[in-house]
Amino acid sequence: MAPVHNDPPISMTRLMIIPAAGLGTRLSAAVPKVLLPVNGKPMLDILLDLYRGSVDRFLLVLNPLTRGLVEAHCARRTERIDIDLQPEPTGMLDAVLVASTRVQMLDVDRIWITWCDQAAVHPRTVARLAELEREHPDASLILPTVRRARPYTHLVRDSSGGIVGVKHAREGDDMPEIGESDMGLFSLSRKAYLQDLARFQVAENAGLQTRQRNFLPFVASESSRGQVVSFSAQHEIEAIGINTVDELQRVADYLCARDAAQPS
Repeated sequence: MAPVHNDPPISMTRLMIIPAAGLGTRLSAAVPKVLLPVNGKPMLDILLDLYRGSVDRFLLVLNPLTRGLVEAHCARRTERIDIDLQPEPTGMLDAVLVASTRVQMLDVDRIWITWCDQAAVHPRTVARLAELEREHPDASLILPTVRRARPYTHLVRDSSGGIVGVKHAREGDDMPEIGESDMGLFSLSRKAYLQDLARFQVAENAGLQTRQRNFLPFVASESSRGQVVSFSAQHEIEAIGINTVDELQRVADYLCARDAAQPS
């Protein structure tokens, strides 16, 4: 019998960018938004604990006003954490690309992105994202999505399932009753981040209502190239970003129930 040769696992290095320039104003927070406690645990610690087994280093994009507090907090962590600054709140597209100079200097294969308030992401969703990178090594962009009522964002698909547009409730778009939302978690190839996203930044116009430059339309732009992979997350609450006191309570209750259901 011929020997069986198992291919070695694909080695992949990852950087996670976390745009975290929010001041927490809508939440009346006494600390920067990224340090706001959820069930007594700062959102930043929730994210670092969730992703540290999957990514090699983190990069926080901060408001200069919050840098000192966040740096002091990070000094107590063991992960490799870099910091860049976004002085003006011009949008998530610009925030994500603040890190481009640093990414060019780093030997990383994939760039993961998550918004700092996406604290409800399930570990199985994270594991599936990493798994799909191995299954689709040429994918330029991979993202989890959820079906939900009254979506905050909605991915518009054509008859073949391709993503051809994005709607934003905060930009005044006509939203469906039931829609498909992103959940503020994305994996980009090095080329997609350094080349495709940089080109898209030059062409992208600001939102009609907020006048900010949104990241999500890039998903539709990249989908037109046929290199976007999407998959279903575990639970619709994973798509909730914590922007209000009500959302904070909903995510806190969900995480509490999820933790209680874990085998001891």
